[in-house]
Amino acid sequence: MAAIALQAVHRLPEARTTSSEIGAASALKPLDPDVVSAAIPAFFIGRNRAGLWVAREAKGRAGGLFLLESSAIDFAKSRSAPERCALVFPAETFELDIENQGNPLVALAARWLDAAKRHLARTTR
Repeated sequence: MAAIALQAVHRLPEARTTSSEIGAASALKPLDPDVVSAAIPAFFIGRNRAGLWVAREAKGRAGGLFLLESSAIDFAKSRSAPERCALVFPAETFELDIENQGNPLVALAARWLDAAKRHLARTTR
């Protein structure tokens, strides 16, 4: 790996968050050029609220959802090949705010889990 940098992102709001609010709250900050060169592709690797792994290129050109951390890292490496890439592991959760180019079944499962959670929340009131 060319570099590993750590950068905190905003903590996502707790319950009662709409889809549009999640997109705004989970925006990733641009990388500091003193930490990672603009010539090196950088990927954010972390978990979303559902616990799935997210890989997102810092400039928003590629991203995906994955079941395993290793799959997210492999995605980042393959998208930056033949060059190497910087992997940034934010301390907080974040959501994929671009089209999923990762595992389509994981994205489908995430939607199903979200719908199931909303249904359970309504039935337990």
